[in-house]
Amino acid sequence: MTQYNRRDWLRMMALTQGALLLPGVLKAGVKKHPTLLVVSGWQDVNIGDIAHTPGLLHVLETFMPEAKIILWKKSGTNEQVTRMLKQNFPKVAIVYGDVGPDKTVSSPEILKAFEEADVMVHGSGPSVVGADNLAAWSKQTEKPFGIFGTTIQTIGQQLKSLLLSASFIFTRETASIKALVKAGITGGHILFVPDATFYLNICDDRKADAFLKEKGLDPGKFICVIPRLRYTPYHKIRKIDWTEQKIKQVEETNEKYKESDHAKLREAMIAWVRKTGNKVLVCPEMTYQVDIMDELLINPLPGDVKPFVMKRGYWMPDEAASVYAKAFAVLSFECHSPIIALANRIPAFYLRQPEDTIKGQMYYDLGATDWVFEIEQTTAEQVADALMKLVDDPKKAFALVKTIQGRVKSHYKEAISVMKNTGIG
Repeated sequence: MTQYNRRDWLRMMALTQGALLLPGVLKAGVKKHPTLLVVSGWQDVNIGDIAHTPGLLHVLETFMPEAKIILWKKSGTNEQVTRMLKQNFPKVAIVYGDVGPDKTVSSPEILKAFEEADVMVHGSGPSVVGADNLAAWSKQTEKPFGIFGTTIQTIGQQLKSLLLSASFIFTRETASIKALVKAGITGGHILFVPDATFYLNICDDRKADAFLKEKGLDPGKFICVIPRLRYTPYHKIRKIDWTEQKIKQVEETNEKYKESDHAKLREAMIAWVRKTGNKVLVCPEMTYQVDIMDELLINPLPGDVKPFVMKRGYWMPDEAASVYAKAFAVLSFECHSPIIALANRIPAFYLRQPEDTIKGQMYYDLGATDWVFEIEQTTAEQVADALMKLVDDPKKAFALVKTIQGRVKSHYKEAISVMKNTGIG
């Protein structure tokens, strides 16, 4: 922990008279050029998980332009992802390193980042995925840390202890705040702050335009649709510590609902093609979805609709963003493709499956209630009718997108204000 001489101590106390003191932090004055260590990048088989990182970097560069940012990428090196991040955020240093079982790090570049940074920020994600990273930071530096736009649904004793020391906790939906309150974690440093993907600003227009031209997809005259099974089949994607019973449950649940779920999305595709004569692009948010497009969304379509349906293989979020930005609308069983669309001022529907955690609450929190379809309480006709309403009155839809974007920006500004109360900027 930093040691202060008497002169430093008196100066610090003078600066903090009347200041807001947050858990685990003594506000030590305002730094003109703070350094932030961001831990993010949970996996690279999902453009939503990849998009968390550039989204948060853009939030921080927008609202704390004076800050230096170091990114501690958790999921390791992926050439495409690394190239994309360096191209779009050239000022951000990227470091890698593991956390030991005793919650310490030995990587020289991580230790250097620990010494240099003033605060550590956990990026958006499905849970506090980087809890070990935060614990290592807390153990080895005793400097402030916090969480930005994360779902916190299950709180065990170890996580509770960590959260009680956090200087700020920003959950990406209000349902997580309820979980925190239930666990006895409260305070003004806890806020609803939407998923950082809402501020994704990267694009790859060159690649997107070439693809759209190849498929004959004209701007504003196609919709994007994204499939999803009830549970992500991670046992088919990577080595994972699942029991045979868990795998059986995942596969049986997916098999049970895959047709009934996707039949509802197909109805909207059919209505779109028959009413507008325009095309549909079936695309993935996760790698495994490339293999289910034909079975669930294309092959069952009637003969007059199939010729209007194109498909795209797995891609990076910058290209996806460029394609979504030229679509009329995005309809998705996945949570983050609609967010990427909204970030690019495009209307989007989220067809929400009950197995997809509490993160979907953020859509309600932002006022997008009419564009969330709880799939087990939704008919195929309701999805199709909602899309036709967009076709009939696009101005109303774009007005809602603008309202949502304004609310997101307001929440981010409030979040950065609370962060600065830690004394980092």
